Amino acid sequence: MLKRILGATFLAASLGTAAFAADAKPTDPQIAHIAYTAGQIDVTAAEQALKKSKNAEVIEFAKTMERDHKAVNDQALALVKKLKVTPEDNKISQSLSTQASKELKTLDALDGTAYDKAYIDNEVAYHKSVNDALAKVLIPSAQNKELRSLLETGLTVFKEHQMHAEHLASMIK
Repeated sequence: MLKRILGATFLAASLGTAAFAADAKPTDPQIAHIAYTAGQIDVTAAEQALKKSKNAEVIEFAKTMERDHKAVNDQALALVKKLKVTPEDNKISQSLSTQASKELKTLDALDGTAYDKAYIDNEVAYHKSVNDALAKVLIPSAQNKELRSLLETGLTVFKEHQMHAEHLASMIK
């Protein structure tokens, strides 16, 4: 049941990205907002995991997520400030935030191994969705070279996160 909920959450987020791409390419201010929102969502999920989990590997993973996503978000904020760009809220950012809030509530109701498994499964699905959006929509749509470069760097890091999460998911039963 939980896997179906997780799958539906990330399917909705992916469909939101695909719908946006079909309507019009996102602008750089929209891309900046989407990327920041996606990073902040993972920081918040990591903070929850650090409070709830007792599993050393899950805790270490959550610390990595918190550190890496905060670092990328800090770089993104510095870049938009340098470029004098105001990130623009949009349907994708709003959809991501709404889905993340629902997922955090679902995860918050769990404890122990059930929580750890659901959190890691969530991280696998989330990174797959975000990495797909970066590769297929956000990077190709970015007009500014510095923004595109930051997104490409983020994609490299987030692919590593996905592999780490997939490895953990295979270990947590």
